[in-house]
Amino acid sequence: MNCPFCAHPKDKVVDSREANNGEAIRRRRECLACGRRFTSYERIEEIPYLVIKKDGRREAFDRAKLTAGLHTACEKRPVSAKAIEAVVDEIEAMVHDSPEREVEARVVGERVMEKLKELDKVAYVRFASVYRRFEDVQEFMSELRDLLETRK
Repeated sequence: MNCPFCAHPKDKVVDSREANNGEAIRRRRECLACGRRFTSYERIEEIPYLVIKKDGRREAFDRAKLTAGLHTACEKRPVSAKAIEAVVDEIEAMVHDSPEREVEARVVGERVMEKLKELDKVAYVRFASVYRRFEDVQEFMSELRDLLETRK
């Protein structure tokens, strides 16, 4: 850290404390050359986790977008907000655990469908119909048949 007054590269930290509710550390520093004091702030640099879309585009993982999609699928169903948050937490952990910091949207979608299938079958069908973009009633009926067969 160079002194903003004389550009000397050496200083000593006089005081450190949290700033912005723990989001940063405020440090009072004293230049070892000119003796003047200045303040610096340290913040964690967030590296975004990316989702690779079907068309190859990369987009930052958006927890709010995933939560909104699940709430829509579970609308008017007996699924608690806590259960939805648990699914979102698990998916987010999966994305964060990815060694390349990137995960395919297909993997995220499949995991969401697995969880919804366990949680609520109607919510699962709703999500699958949007996610898989069923082109006609036959595709939709095929998915329902598969769901009914796994239920037996």
